[in-house]
Amino acid sequence: MTDLSAHYRIEFAKTASLLLQQRGSRLRNHVMVGMHKGEGASPVDQYGVTEARERTGRAVPKESANTPVDRRWAYPRFFDWSDIVDNIDLLQTASDPQNPLVQACTASLGRRIDDEIIRAFFADARTGKQGGTTTAFPASQQVAAGGVGLTFDKLRAAKKILMANEVDLANDPIICVVNSVQHDALLGEIEITSADFNGGDRPVLKEGIITRFLGIEFVHCERLTLSGANRRVPIYAKSGMHLGVWSDVATDIGPRRDLEGNPMEVTGSVTIGATRTEEKKVVEVLCTES
Repeated sequence: MTDLSAHYRIEFAKTASLLLQQRGSRLRNHVMVGMHKGEGASPVDQYGVTEARERTGRAVPKESANTPVDRRWAYPRFFDWSDIVDNIDLLQTASDPQNPLVQACTASLGRRIDDEIIRAFFADARTGKQGGTTTAFPASQQVAAGGVGLTFDKLRAAKKILMANEVDLANDPIICVVNSVQHDALLGEIEITSADFNGGDRPVLKEGIITRFLGIEFVHCERLTLSGANRRVPIYAKSGMHLGVWSDVATDIGPRRDLEGNPMEVTGSVTIGATRTEEKKVVEVLCTES
């Protein structure tokens, strides 16, 4: 019998796909966004609380309310991405890698947007006339871990803080960012799964994912940070967080003429900066993870 093994061929894939990853930003649509220029930007001028006085006599002198004023600042951070596709690579691959690399670039830059928003949840905020003052995130806006993960009681405690701070719950969306561990912890709560324990207020689920409960909108993101052994879960009013965009996500493909063969380079960039607009609109819920 003739041996045809020398003529066997190897067939390679002609399609490409990205490995599992968060593709783009999940939080951008859940914060306030503004376009800025310059070395810094103030997204909001703030006017504090004053009280009206009772007039107790006739023709009494006026007194100024002396309304306290403040200002929040955001500063740009520059993020870049690049990769090179040599002509040698193009000649020896069945599929063109340039389009998948553009997708990888935009996905990476989108994740950077979420990282900047997550950083700003609990970082010192720059305040004052020229941004020369820092305002720390207060302990009064924190729900302790208590050795457990995200629970029904912690959601209630966070909402209680926001209500006590006079957050306009009817017109200002309340958002909770959860990772897979804390979402799973919520699914294990009897108050979540049984209407008998929550007064008939059942969570809104989409294909097994909690999207809304107790007037709180849930967003899944695996990039939340840790404080020691505890996950820092933010529950906040949308107006309480600002994303400043100096230059939006942009990609480009062009030749690198400084390299032999003028290989193609895929590049991307984004320039952003985030800040809290008001501490009382953000709550940190510490959640234990085993």
